[in-house]
Amino acid sequence: MILSQEEIIRMRKFYQWVSISNFNEKIMTIRKISILLLVIGTLTACEDVDQPLTNDYPETAFWKTQDEALAALTACYENMYRSDYFFGNEALSDNAYNKGNGFGNVSQISNGGYDGRTGRVAEEWSYHYWGINKCNLVLENADRAVTDANLLARIKAEARFIRAFHHFQLATWYGDVPLVNKVLTLAEAKVITRTPRAQVIQSVLEELEIAEADLPVVYSDATDRGRIIKAAAIALRARVNLYESNWEQVVQDCEKLINTTDNGVFTLVPRYEKIFTLDNEYNKEIIFDLQYGAARTYDAQRFFLPQSVGKLRSNLVPSESLVSDYVMINGKGIHDAGSDYDEENPYENRDPRFKKTIIHHGSKIYDLDGKLQEILTYPGSTPSLNTIENQVASPSGYYFRKYYDSTASNFNSGINLILIRYADVLLMYAEAKHELGQMNAAIWDKTIKLLRQRAGFDEPEALEFDVTLSSDDLRTVIRRERRTELAFEGLHIYDIRRWKTIESVLNEPVKGIRITTNQFPKDENGNILVDRRVFLPRHYFWPIPQYEIDQNKNLLPNNPGW
Repeated sequence: MILSQEEIIRMRKFYQWVSISNFNEKIMTIRKISILLLVIGTLTACEDVDQPLTNDYPETAFWKTQDEALAALTACYENMYRSDYFFGNEALSDNAYNKGNGFGNVSQISNGGYDGRTGRVAEEWSYHYWGINKCNLVLENADRAVTDANLLARIKAEARFIRAFHHFQLATWYGDVPLVNKVLTLAEAKVITRTPRAQVIQSVLEELEIAEADLPVVYSDATDRGRIIKAAAIALRARVNLYESNWEQVVQDCEKLINTTDNGVFTLVPRYEKIFTLDNEYNKEIIFDLQYGAARTYDAQRFFLPQSVGKLRSNLVPSESLVSDYVMINGKGIHDAGSDYDEENPYENRDPRFKKTIIHHGSKIYDLDGKLQEILTYPGSTPSLNTIENQVASPSGYYFRKYYDSTASNFNSGINLILIRYADVLLMYAEAKHELGQMNAAIWDKTIKLLRQRAGFDEPEALEFDVTLSSDDLRTVIRRERRTELAFEGLHIYDIRRWKTIESVLNEPVKGIRITTNQFPKDENGNILVDRRVFLPRHYFWPIPQYEIDQNKNLLPNNPGW
């Protein structure tokens, strides 16, 4: 829903300001409250209130102090992204499969049987526009409450970044969308039209450039941990340019973070698995992440862990497609000549990141009670709780390990979800350099080689640049590296869309482990067939939500094919 200022006033609950000063505590204590107004969905707010709620919204009661402006900005952060989008994105790609209707009906989307009324398709539009509206309110009103010029510039830069992020998401999923860079009147909201996607993307790039100038390299006060920094604007701009195949601009952006420390000091965490743990948050690899903890948690891990660990249905599970893309320890793909891949021992001598991301037959994991469990997924195994024969277990025979929080209380994790990390910057740089025909041993050494060394590769064949590879083969290596390094971080769906491989990979059956029995349908190699998906040309952009069209016919015509 694209909200007007009048609609906000009619809510009679603008922001319930937080009175605590610590930014992270503000983010953590936010909870969601539902307010019914023209079926607009949810309004997010904070628990601690220092403004009275009355029957009429007194606009003059707000924007009087610096603390109120900062609290309004904090509310913008809370509405930036959702954990179910973050994890559900994996099942929109060929990385994972979702059994059932969770994560906003992503299984229905991946099966091609969706429309403008389907869960996430309908909700994500209004979610981002509500976030945009919060940012616009800050940008138009912060001057009334903040007299410190430097602080005011920083507040506006943070709001601009978040608004740009929302518009980027909308343009990615829906194509042409209204570009809303001001608080709308009721009349404007009712007749607004869609802006060409290219214009929206250009606006996003311009917003991030403006924000970069006024964002700090680092925050001196520890209570501001988690706020947007200069490097976040640079890295997000690189990602936008990457998705648009603006290769030279990608290189320019990445070099602001790779070849200099002027915009922050970033490095790869020595141990790959430590990036995604509670005790290693705010490490030197993270450029921007979603803040969780205390009262703000997510329970998604209950749906991607083995049933014996998570205690619920294992609905979000890795695919054989992802598993097969992890190379051998010598750097070769499992089907390449000389890979030494052994079908009888398929999980041995693989990319070290594989076992740190995926749980397979024979994996061991400590549950929340501290008990070490061996996870058995092959049919006929005893116990059978996690085998593919069990209807509440993974239908692919695999489970995700990354982002498992063994310290969680009742499976509600407070681990921050990483939106941008330095490894992604290195991967964007490598891809852009290759597409420009500039990949060489020097670029390889400070991108792919660094990532593989950190992962645990030690064989020269995996670490050194192979000058004999064709351009297409090198592209495959770089893309495979990106997929496996960033698996289960919600990004692969965007990659296969921009690579234009999505029609091929999503029209392939979802496959699972290789079995020798005949109790399940299998392909010619013995891998079980889990489900089929459908991706048609019209699916590159989602339809405009039906409710939005019902309220505003100016959003028509819909995207092609819808």
